[in-house]
Amino acid sequence: MMVWKRNLLVLWIGVFFTSASFSMVIPFLPLFLIKIGVHQHTEMWSGLLFSAAFFAGAISAPFWGRVADQYGRKPMIIRAGFVLFIIYTLMAFVTNPYQILVLRILQGLLSGFIPGSIALIGTNTPNDKVGYALSMISTASASGGIIGPLLGGGIADLVGNRWAFACAGIIVCIATILVIIWVKEENFTPSKERGSIRNDFRVAWTNRSLMLVLVLAMITSCSVMTIEPVLPLYIVKLGGSADKASFLAGIVFSLPGIASALFAPYWGKKADKVGFQKVLAVGLMGGGIGTLVQILFNHIWGFSIIRFIYGIFFCAVYPALNGLVVKSTADDFRGRAFGLNQTANQIGGMIGPMIGGYIGGTFPVKVVFVVTGILLLAAMGMAFKKANYLNSAMNRKAVSGE
Repeated sequence: MMVWKRNLLVLWIGVFFTSASFSMVIPFLPLFLIKIGVHQHTEMWSGLLFSAAFFAGAISAPFWGRVADQYGRKPMIIRAGFVLFIIYTLMAFVTNPYQILVLRILQGLLSGFIPGSIALIGTNTPNDKVGYALSMISTASASGGIIGPLLGGGIADLVGNRWAFACAGIIVCIATILVIIWVKEENFTPSKERGSIRNDFRVAWTNRSLMLVLVLAMITSCSVMTIEPVLPLYIVKLGGSADKASFLAGIVFSLPGIASALFAPYWGKKADKVGFQKVLAVGLMGGGIGTLVQILFNHIWGFSIIRFIYGIFFCAVYPALNGLVVKSTADDFRGRAFGLNQTANQIGGMIGPMIGGYIGGTFPVKVVFVVTGILLLAAMGMAFKKANYLNSAMNRKAVSGE
């Protein structure tokens, strides 16, 4: 088997396990807060806990991107995997929201398994297979997102959230061991540049194609995470009963992931043929409209169907953005480029939950869906308006700093 195919297979499994571990615990934090005694300002606490990891990650991602360019992406994946194992294990023993907050901050500062995997795949895959490979990694994340909420919700209802946290730690540890044994990073030349993170930002600023991708990544991440803190509580409200709340939330959470696992390979192959920028615009448009339509349904079944349709289109967005990062940067800057991309995602992820938590605690929850849909459509408009920059990223071999 070719090395790039073996890497793709092993990292697919690793990202699947890591995504499953993440979705086993993170979507259920609002419900877990209630169980440990947080009965006032639950939405606000939920938004803060979601945002904390993203804030910390936004600070640390450029540093880890530079380290990856110097020492390799594989060591960074392994480091992040063991950090997640420790953090999820400790989550099983928390007794108050302040302890969760500390662990979430540490998670943001030290983790990065999936972004590291994306960077390694993007750097060690033939150019004409990048779209396909990145879409397959997206299906791994989506498939893990399918299994995770179902498994985490089932475990939480059977034996409690704490065991779900512990199981998540074990799963991500297995994923890390697989990477240690079988992943090989062939296409890696250590960066000899004695630069700084400030210089990395300066280089990125002069690359107009990359800057546009970073802005779009931030807006997209913000829009998605705006809805995350309030979605479990909204699902329970639509379901009409608090019984088996975690399992019900897990099922509905999984629907966009199911759609992504089914349709992401199609979008990846489409991107290799027509370009990442066109696929990105379609994904943002479908995601924005799909989010707005969700407010029309007041029953769990109609809401679930629309969540699935939303997932069909939105699964095209992140592989397209990652593909544009690859196409708009040189090999020796790619680790830093993905680090900056991660920072953009983390900033959006930090702002989004705060907006969602505030709106959900102050206004009707449907207002959160309206804000999310508008943000996605705004990102689509920006992608269309600046399409010439995205086209230039696809049609030339960009160098860092141009």
